[in-house]
Amino acid sequence: MIVVGLVIGMGIFRTAATSAKDAIVPSVYFSAWIIGGLVALCGALTYAEIGSRYPVTGGYYKVFSKVYHPSIAFAINCIILISNAASLSGVALIGSGYLLKLFPGNHTDIDKALVSCAAILVFYLINLRGLKISSKTQNILMLIKITMIAVLIAALFFPSKYAVQQPLHTAIKQATTYNWMDWVKSLGVSLIAVSFTYGGYQQTINFGNEVQEPAKNIPKGIVTGIIIIITLYLLVNLSYYYLVGFHQMKNEKEIAYLVIDKILGIRGATVFAAFLFLGVMAYVNGLLLSNPRVMYAMGEDGSLPKIFAGQNNKTQVLTFSLTVFAAICIIILFFSQQFEKILTFTIFLDCFGMVLSSATIFWFRKQTKHLDDKGIYKMKLYPLMPILFMAAYTFVGISIALSDPSAAVTGLIILGLFVGLYFIGKKMSVAKVAAG
Repeated sequence: MIVVGLVIGMGIFRTAATSAKDAIVPSVYFSAWIIGGLVALCGALTYAEIGSRYPVTGGYYKVFSKVYHPSIAFAINCIILISNAASLSGVALIGSGYLLKLFPGNHTDIDKALVSCAAILVFYLINLRGLKISSKTQNILMLIKITMIAVLIAALFFPSKYAVQQPLHTAIKQATTYNWMDWVKSLGVSLIAVSFTYGGYQQTINFGNEVQEPAKNIPKGIVTGIIIIITLYLLVNLSYYYLVGFHQMKNEKEIAYLVIDKILGIRGATVFAAFLFLGVMAYVNGLLLSNPRVMYAMGEDGSLPKIFAGQNNKTQVLTFSLTVFAAICIIILFFSQQFEKILTFTIFLDCFGMVLSSATIFWFRKQTKHLDDKGIYKMKLYPLMPILFMAAYTFVGISIALSDPSAAVTGLIILGLFVGLYFIGKKMSVAKVAAG
């Protein structure tokens, strides 16, 4: 359930349409969702072993400084924060798109961006007052998400509402004028949205050493969890495919709204949209709570200026870090405005973090051989699983560079800037010590 809770977020209510838009045929579309799940399985098992071999709080952030040069660790951790800010902005756009369904009219991308900015500002102000989201709220959120997914899957039992189209098996087998290279290119671009939807499994690194009988229970829990996730995602996508139609999916952004409208009518779709917006806002609040704490930790250990470790004595709020993170989210929204642009930028940045973090398994295997007989979790099919995982994210990164060079160039520039900032900060620190 931890694995399911980490992965199933709000993306499935939006990214299916983006993935369909980039898929030339249904076989590409459904292959992307199956491959995405298998990649998530390889990644979750890899991170679980890293966590077993290096059990520290915030393991996903700490492995970079343990294995790589401090400049790389600093740059990647900063990029992860930027990526998380972009993810928050993208999910806020999902919520605003569904919220605006409650108000008839032709709403533009700017309208959605403004609503998203307003939502971020509201929760920023709430967090400034020291209000923390409770575990009860998170449980309610998970219940809402599961209920909405169940409703979407239940739509499959209303065949009279299906869109008129070819049966799925015929559509997948149908010969086309596309060659295998077109198919592969389409798969790579379609996987961008899918990768966003399957994200979260990397946090298995944080409990790899706290599970009873890890050698047996970690792979059992992860494999079962990923199978549940793949099954749920495929069923939801079948619902989209049958009720909306493959070609119409490409032009629908709030695709889940359309499915609910077909089976429950406009009132049911309105209630669905309202609940979905609440779920999205809880996610936004969660990221506004967690990411400033990473910046606080980096400020404490000197990776970032000490001002990032500043805390309000009265409310215990990390005022400066929270303000900077919220500002980054709004800046990304201002420059991107569209979910697809934020999505591409986010996943390209994630590719660096995923490949470099999973590659640490080779270093940890060599350096911690003495732990092999201590009952820790040790994955089977090593090194095949981490290699497949790294290859998949390399493939996605290359696909982004080919389909949207500006996003790739922006990501590389940001990476270079952070590496440069590290050395500038280091030089200034040395000069300050020498002067003192």
